[in-house]
Amino acid sequence: MAKKITTLSQYAFFLGLGVFLIWWSLKGLTTEDRLQITHALERGRYWLIVPGIAINILSHWLRALRWRLIIQPLGYSPTRINTFFAVMIGYLANQAVPRLGEVLRCSTLTRYEKIPLDKLVGTVILERLVDTICLFAVFLLALAIQPDLYQNILSTFFPAKQGGNGLTLLFYIGLALLVVMVLTFLWMLITKKKFADLVAIFRKISLHIWQGFISIRALKKRWAFAFLSIAIWALYAASVYIGFLMLEETMHYGFKETLTVLCAGTLAMAATPGGIGAYAFLVQKTMTIYQLSTGLGLALGWLLWLLQVVVVLVVGGLSLLGLPLYNKYRQKLR
Repeated sequence: MAKKITTLSQYAFFLGLGVFLIWWSLKGLTTEDRLQITHALERGRYWLIVPGIAINILSHWLRALRWRLIIQPLGYSPTRINTFFAVMIGYLANQAVPRLGEVLRCSTLTRYEKIPLDKLVGTVILERLVDTICLFAVFLLALAIQPDLYQNILSTFFPAKQGGNGLTLLFYIGLALLVVMVLTFLWMLITKKKFADLVAIFRKISLHIWQGFISIRALKKRWAFAFLSIAIWALYAASVYIGFLMLEETMHYGFKETLTVLCAGTLAMAATPGGIGAYAFLVQKTMTIYQLSTGLGLALGWLLWLLQVVVVLVVGGLSLLGLPLYNKYRQKLR
């Protein structure tokens, strides 16, 4: 019962955050902003949705191949199709409850490929760590080619008051840490967990991470793993650039803006269920750095978000239907 309450509370919090960000991003729109959005959408180059969808699907397919490379050193070799279906079902679940997808894609592959669940959890945690490193690398590249970007981010997201940007940033960091501590305390209170239980959870997570690192060290195709990681993030960037090309008002933006929006969008997707509200809001705020109006920034954010979510909903739904059918067909061939 306590676990269900925790899950529902987590879902309500993150969904509520997404709804709040939608309201926050819409409340400040002026009549001129709304007219800009209408005109931009009327002249949109929507034929670019086709290559945009293809790029998104390809990135998910490459992610499935990379995950399969991590699993193979553990002594298992799931089929590419089952791995892809599991990845897409995981993404579909994340549209409802953040982080549920990671558990569901592992349990899905466990069911159809008979791989121990605890070993798969370690590979997913490792995959997330690799993606975090890739995101950090993209952000460093964005900073390298835009010397003023760091200061612009601070002034946009952490507007200076009397104490200046530095103190304001420290305040927000301290506030974030305080919120994490309060939420952790409330979770322990609701679930009746002790500090020793918290330590045990961290030890279990550390063990999963270690198991994942072992599988990386045992990789026979390290160059393939590196190539797939780079290709996945290159496709993510291409998807953002496709979004720029959809609107006449944003088609002049290029590589540096693509990298910055990619970083902001990636963080947003982890903030709320499926990035709802957060994605458009962060893209809108980010594009003000490049002098794009509030209304057009919001339109761009929703276009980019919809392009990703539609792929997840359609392909994820088809994966739910196709997974049992595909494995039933496999059984007949044996």
